Amino acid sequence: MRIVFFGSAHFAVLPLEALIKSQHELLCVVTQPDKKKGRHLKVGFTDVKNTALLGSLKVFQPEDVNDQESVKFLKSLNADLFVIVAYGQILSQEVLDIPRLMPINIHASLLPRYRGAAPINWAVMNGDKKTGVTIMYVVAKMDAGPSIARQEIKIQDQETAVTLEGKLSICGAQLLIDALAAIEKHDYRLVEQQEEEAVYAPKLKKDTGLIDWNNSAVNIHNQIKGVLPWPGAFTSYRKKMLKIFAAQVLPIFPGHKPVCGEVIRADEHGIVVACGRGFLEIKELQLEGGKRMLAKNFISGHKLVAGETLGKDK
Repeated sequence: MRIVFFGSAHFAVLPLEALIKSQHELLCVVTQPDKKKGRHLKVGFTDVKNTALLGSLKVFQPEDVNDQESVKFLKSLNADLFVIVAYGQILSQEVLDIPRLMPINIHASLLPRYRGAAPINWAVMNGDKKTGVTIMYVVAKMDAGPSIARQEIKIQDQETAVTLEGKLSICGAQLLIDALAAIEKHDYRLVEQQEEEAVYAPKLKKDTGLIDWNNSAVNIHNQIKGVLPWPGAFTSYRKKMLKIFAAQVLPIFPGHKPVCGEVIRADEHGIVVACGRGFLEIKELQLEGGKRMLAKNFISGHKLVAGETLGKDK
């Protein structure tokens, strides 16, 4: 089949590579425009563009994929199928109507659960035990189209949004190839979503990473894992931002009834902090202006001791 691929984020790289290796004809890769990044504002490509260039593919980077110039170009490709994966722009109905067969999307959740921009992050933050990938027929309403294929996977206890994205990307790439074979043979069934079961996964904001020590240790642990790589979980320590990258839950800890955010223990094993319910042992962290390090090294360098309180000065 003749395919146009739409994608920008890292999640879309493996599906694109799978398409490159397949027998299908990849007409063009549509990705977000180049942007200036970093302290020196160097022009950076999307991960998908880098992959496309390595494969010597035609690349199209419209500021607005729905303007008439873009529509004209996309129509000229005479595609059978549009494959959309973490592209970053919402396609109009006019664009969705262009391919001869259909537009399909790889979404990193078991729809209708977690429609929206950050399904992987919210699955981890909410402590879900399973998630998966859905390939759906794209309609104008966000992530509301009927599914063509689904694959479920378990979320492990120490899974972060970063590690889960990698697993789902692998899953999505294989499921895409299987779905394309089914579409080519007209051997598929469109399964409508149940609207009453829809759950939304909005885009993360900076303050999504702010830790409230009144929450349970389990919920804070899920937050730490779910907001990686951005915005990252953070609190305050001695009037500076303190980022927390890794921790573990300690449901029971002997001693007095502490204040939420109080450091109960600080030693070579980690920094134990009291939460609204249970205790969290911080394993890896980074103070504003410093380097990311293990908790035992942080304690040694900053003389953190039991009795101090995190998050006291926001």
